[in-house]
Amino acid sequence: MFGLIWSLSAHIHSFLRRAMPTNLLIAAIMTRRGLKWGAPAMLLAPVYLLGAVVSVGLIGQGAPKWLYLLAFICLWNAIKFVVVGPVTLIRLAYLRMLEARARHVAALPVASDGTEVARVEAERAGATV
Repeated sequence: MFGLIWSLSAHIHSFLRRAMPTNLLIAAIMTRRGLKWGAPAMLLAPVYLLGAVVSVGLIGQGAPKWLYLLAFICLWNAIKFVVVGPVTLIRLAYLRMLEARARHVAALPVASDGTEVARVEAERAGATV
């Protein structure tokens, strides 16, 4: 029974990762090219919050109770977009730091035997690097 539940939840998770529009958008934002769009994507959160408020308001006026599901989905998507903004900014800063470090290391002069020239000169002078 546990294996059946586990398998079913894995299939549902896989379907939701591949097919739901907000998940596709967040997956595109989390790529290296899309990281710059994380902060502007946060602007979608108020739209989803408005959708949740309208759904709950309609329920209060006598609409069907299944609209609670729509309100929950809207709230969940709003939370996802609020979180994705800061996460992408942190990832972008980290990746830019790694790229700057890689550019710095690539710019270091290298001797013919593959060692760094600065290290070889320091060892000749008797200093430790």
